[in-house]
Amino acid sequence: MKEEIFEKEIAGKKFTFKTGLMAKQANGSVLASIENSVVLAPVVMSKNKVTGDFFPLTVNYSEKYYAAGKIPGGFFKREGRPRVKEILVSRLIDRPIRPLFADGFRNEIQISPMTVSIDAINPQDIVAINASSAALTISDIPFNGPIGAVRVGKIEDKYIINPTYEEIEKSKINLVVAGTKNAITMIEGHSEFATEEEMLEALKEAHEAVKEIVALQIEMQEKIGKPKTVVELNTVDENIVNKVKSLSKDKLEANLINKHKLERQDKMSEIYSEIEPDLIEEFGEENVSIYKNVFHDYEKELVRDLMLNKDKRIDERNFDEIRPIDCRVNLIPNVHGSALFTRGETQALMFATLGSLNDEQMFDDLEGDFKKNFLLHYNFPPYSVGECGRSGFTGRREIGHGTLAEVSLLPVLPPKDKFVYTIRLVSEILESNGSSSMATVCSGTMALLSAGVPLTDNVAGVAMGLIKENDNYKVITDIQGLEDHFGDMDFKVSGTRTGITGFQMDIKIEGITFDIMKDAMEKARVARIKILDKMEEAIKTPNKDVAKTAPRYEIITIDKDKIGALIGPGGKNIKKIVEETGSDVNIDDDGKVHVFSKNQDQLVKTVKKIESFTQSAVLNEIYEGKVIKIMNFGAFIEILPGIQGLCHISEFTEDRLEKVEDFVKEGNDLTVKVIKMDNGKISLSHKKAVSKY
Repeated sequence: MKEEIFEKEIAGKKFTFKTGLMAKQANGSVLASIENSVVLAPVVMSKNKVTGDFFPLTVNYSEKYYAAGKIPGGFFKREGRPRVKEILVSRLIDRPIRPLFADGFRNEIQISPMTVSIDAINPQDIVAINASSAALTISDIPFNGPIGAVRVGKIEDKYIINPTYEEIEKSKINLVVAGTKNAITMIEGHSEFATEEEMLEALKEAHEAVKEIVALQIEMQEKIGKPKTVVELNTVDENIVNKVKSLSKDKLEANLINKHKLERQDKMSEIYSEIEPDLIEEFGEENVSIYKNVFHDYEKELVRDLMLNKDKRIDERNFDEIRPIDCRVNLIPNVHGSALFTRGETQALMFATLGSLNDEQMFDDLEGDFKKNFLLHYNFPPYSVGECGRSGFTGRREIGHGTLAEVSLLPVLPPKDKFVYTIRLVSEILESNGSSSMATVCSGTMALLSAGVPLTDNVAGVAMGLIKENDNYKVITDIQGLEDHFGDMDFKVSGTRTGITGFQMDIKIEGITFDIMKDAMEKARVARIKILDKMEEAIKTPNKDVAKTAPRYEIITIDKDKIGALIGPGGKNIKKIVEETGSDVNIDDDGKVHVFSKNQDQLVKTVKKIESFTQSAVLNEIYEGKVIKIMNFGAFIEILPGIQGLCHISEFTEDRLEKVEDFVKEGNDLTVKVIKMDNGKISLSHKKAVSKY
């Protein structure tokens, strides 16, 4: 049992790949690290093809609590279902790797990277992507890689490869970039209004580092890589292909162009139904699934030819033309904010809800616990594409799209000290024909404005596509579903008029040049501004106040030495206030009290109660007090919560009083005046409080 170690310093950090010691029964296994952030990535392949017409690749990235020296919280002391972060990293691994398997590959592949050590300095996602690629590269699995991945940031004028968590916090740009030695194939990230030029330069810097990581994996493959297994690919009899083309060519070409998605789909189904009997008669009924796939591939071939060589799109738009846009706000009563964004046959209905600090989401993360006060949830029900299907299940795609929209909007939100509400956006995709995530960004901006959130700027998004054959290519603005499905690139860009906030790109071919990327980014910028123009016709600035149904809040600042009095023993006082008023009350260590109430009356009532616990007695001030205890020489009166004073027997009335009980009883209310304050002792008088003089 011999361990092989490969190391290389890239951008000042040591990359290490180890293999040969762990998980040896897997087809390939690599223990990868950047300094003390370590990921073990085993990969396996089934021995035989599986049934179905899709490539069965599964990526399950996991983070183990022991990696951070922690034990999971809750009743069940073991890791549970994947957290959002684990799902997002799984997608980061899947997207650049999936296109690098041969067409027709049907053996099941499972990639199971798990983080086994966290140093809380270097993010694990980059390690996991590279570990997965390296394991595939040295295995006997026929993988047409390798790929490399880095994160790129920008602090001031300096681009940083694989920044630390601390550097990411300061960075204007946060992009994960993956690619081969020849080109970039995947980008995911966000920025604080970076320009297209800054983004392009960041990608160039990233690719130089990617090439170094790829070179290290190629060195591993050459020295210790297993011979690649020859697997049987799904192939189709050329006679079937030729027959499908001859039967359907004229009908397909006559019906390629149609502005309406469902009409077009129905027509394609009708054409296939017309040719299927002839195919069955000649080649047998057992090959029906093959006929459908060949028909689909031929449709793809004709659509690509239509765009590349005939300069036409299937809905007759120009290549830089955006579909018709309709924007509406405040459609739904009672909710705090709402917006409907429709672009062509894609429609997102967005709801904004404002909550208190108690509504923040808590995360038990391996790098440390934290809270989020901005949440965006994206739902993609089957009816949005006119289908029946499973509902109520949040898939990886929904989490990925929702996260992209969330980070796109984050830079324009007001700081927490200026707008203390917890904000939740929910995007309900009602129709989909391409780029529902960018529709979510647009509707999200409008719903936030509708809810009265004082955004620093407005954000819109657009999806760009690409059709490329050799040196001939077309960049496509605002792609619809079929153009995404049949195209070579899905490139989403969101941002304001001045800069980019969200960025995601997937390439289905080996890669694209920086010239194409520059062209696509500039066309996306122009389209983004046009979309903003349409959005701002519906709403441009935030409503002056939050909705009547939204909670009201006020921030009260109290002396730090009054915090204890407000909270009370065991939280008695603050619990009582919450119970009596129904408000949410949060107290900071610096003396700021955040009060959230259902309405203004409730807010005023809560604030008064809080102030009563935090006030100090004032000399010569008159108070409505309560008799707490009677003594022979007088009575103790509570004039403020937790604050008592003594009213001497001589201070109740001008007449001589034999017994205090002859004038008041315990529990009676009594008007008193503060007549003396000495070293914390308070002297009170009833007769001076009610005197005319």
